[in-house]
Amino acid sequence: MYVLLFLSNLYAADATAPSQGGVMGIVPIILIMVVFYFLLIRPQQKKEKERVAMISATKVGDKIVTNGGIVGTVKKVSDNNEIEVQIAENTIIKILKSHIIENYTATAALNNSKNQPSKSTK
Repeated sequence: MYVLLFLSNLYAADATAPSQGGVMGIVPIILIMVVFYFLLIRPQQKKEKERVAMISATKVGDKIVTNGGIVGTVKKVSDNNEIEVQIAENTIIKILKSHIIENYTATAALNNSKNQPSKSTK
């Protein structure tokens, strides 16, 4: 008997429960998309923009590292997306600019400019 009363209460509670509207169901999805944009997509775009700027600023004499881990000095920069890198005495290789992952010369210059104290006027 108690089971029947309990079941009837459950059915009655379910029938009167307010349902969420369609707009309220979309709000969490939009919130998740905004969080993904600010935590994942935007920082990656910023990092890629910095990498492209670093590659375009590479010049003769810069010490670089490639994706394959080869460290060398830039000897020639051409317009067709290739550069010549000296990796040892009398050993020069051609690589694509897109394979540069770090420019030691630019990184060192950037670190030196950050470490120098600014002159303040009194």
